[in-house]
Amino acid sequence: MHLIAICDDETEELNKTEQLLLDYGDKHPDHEFKIKRFENVNDLLQVIKDKSYMPDLLLLDIYMPEMLGTAAAKELRDMGSAGRIIFLTSSSEHALDAFRVDALQYLVKPIEKADLFAAIDKYLQAAKDKRKKHLLLKIDGMIQRIPLADIVSLEAQGKRQCLYMADGSHATLHMTMTALYQMLSHYQEFVKVGAAYIINLEHIDSLNSHNACLDTGKNIFLPRGAYQPLKEQYFRYYCETDNNSAE
Repeated sequence: MHLIAICDDETEELNKTEQLLLDYGDKHPDHEFKIKRFENVNDLLQVIKDKSYMPDLLLLDIYMPEMLGTAAAKELRDMGSAGRIIFLTSSSEHALDAFRVDALQYLVKPIEKADLFAAIDKYLQAAKDKRKKHLLLKIDGMIQRIPLADIVSLEAQGKRQCLYMADGSHATLHMTMTALYQMLSHYQEFVKVGAAYIINLEHIDSLNSHNACLDTGKNIFLPRGAYQPLKEQYFRYYCETDNNSAE
């Protein structure tokens, strides 16, 4: 799932952009988009500052009453936001500023479908390249090559561990949680939560002090003291991922 935010102070423009994204999704059913709309850039900045929402991709208008979109983007980067940014604007005046904050694309309104679709293609290709990692696990008596990006979480169930996958399937692993974490600890996206869980940060939809809500719909209850370090790891992971991709 890809979390996509749109921020524009004009409702009509929000509607147009959202419809283009829905059109893209109809043509690419293998990708799932979850779209969130913001009409006020301060609202966007606040939810990211609170670490309660972290979009993978942000479509951001430049000319807004509260501040320029490029200034908002700089604040987001300073806060550690790793989301890719596509600027939407009625002028090319701020193109240089846009790329100073590592913008993925700069599109001049009215937005052409082909231009936005090409930008989304570019974003998805970069995401795909990041996903090319695998793990070898013994499942049902056979060694299987599992894409790391498809592993959502692992849960301790006695002496066995349950592996949950992005497609909704699950499998039982006859390994200890310690052994599994040793295999996964080399990858920044996997974090241990308490004694019973390993979670892939890429699949966290939202966090609160009680639960980690995963993009599969599964909620994981956070043990006492787990929320703050998990929130910090989640935020730090996206900061470092973005910095590495910009190098």
